[in-house]
Amino acid sequence: VAKQALQRRHGYAHAKQFKRAAKVTRQLKTMLGRVKRDILRKVITIDPPLQSLLDQCHRLLEQEKTDKNKLYSIHAPEVECISKGKSHKRYEFGCKVSFVTSARHNWILAVQALHGNPWDGHTLTGSLEQCERITNHKPDIAYTDRGYRGHNYEGDVEIKVVDLRKTKNLSENAKRWLKRRSAIEPIIGHTKHDHRMVRNFLKGTEGDRLNALLAGCGFNMRKLLAFLWPIKLAISSIVVRVITFHRAVEREITSNPQLSMLPTY
Repeated sequence: VAKQALQRRHGYAHAKQFKRAAKVTRQLKTMLGRVKRDILRKVITIDPPLQSLLDQCHRLLEQEKTDKNKLYSIHAPEVECISKGKSHKRYEFGCKVSFVTSARHNWILAVQALHGNPWDGHTLTGSLEQCERITNHKPDIAYTDRGYRGHNYEGDVEIKVVDLRKTKNLSENAKRWLKRRSAIEPIIGHTKHDHRMVRNFLKGTEGDRLNALLAGCGFNMRKLLAFLWPIKLAISSIVVRVITFHRAVEREITSNPQLSMLPTY
C-alpha cells in the first residue's frame, strides 16, 4: 500500500497537484507511525539495527518542512540539502566537495568530500593542507571565488578572493590571473558528469570521500592519456610500417627462392 501511495504522490507532484501530493504524504506518515507502534508493542528486546531504524522512523515523523538537518534518505542518512541559489537548480542533495587545481594546466591537486554542509571559508585550510601533502609543495597564491570571503585561513599562502567588479586599479597581469580562476568551473562539471561524481554508489561517508578522490584521479588520468595519445599514435605507425615491410620481404622471398640465398643483416 505504501509503495502505491508513494507512486501516486510522485505523480501528483509531477503534475503540480500539490494539495493531493500533501494529502498522500500525510497518509504515508500515518502508515509509518502505525507500523512503528505495532513493532514497539510486539518486540520484547530491540537489537541495535532495529533501534537505528526506529530512530530514523521517529526522526521522519517529527521533522517539519522548515527544520534543519532533516533526514532525506533512509538508505543514505548522511545526505544533506545544499542550496545552490540558481534558478534552474535551487537545491542539490549529497555533500560538498572541495577542489584545488593547478594554475596553468588544470590538474586536480586536491579533492575532498566534506560533510556537515560547512561554509566555504572554513574548508580553505583543509584543502590547502591536502594540496601541500599530496604535491609536497606549498602554493604561493590561491585564487577563490566570493564564497570564501571572510575565511579563517591563517597560513603562509596568499589568498585572493576574486571579484571581477573591483579590478579598476589592478594590472593586466593581475586581471588575467583573476579571470583564470573561472577555469575550475568546467573541471567540476567534467568530474561530475564524465567521472561519476554526480551520483555516488559507494556507501556512507567513507564512500563519499572515496568517490571524490577516485573522480579526481580519473580526471588526471584522462588528461595524461590525452597527452600521451600522439606519442602512442607515432609508435603505432612505426610498428605498422615495420610489420608491413617485413611481410613484403617475406612475400618476395617466397615468390623468388633465389633471394633466400642472400645474406641477411
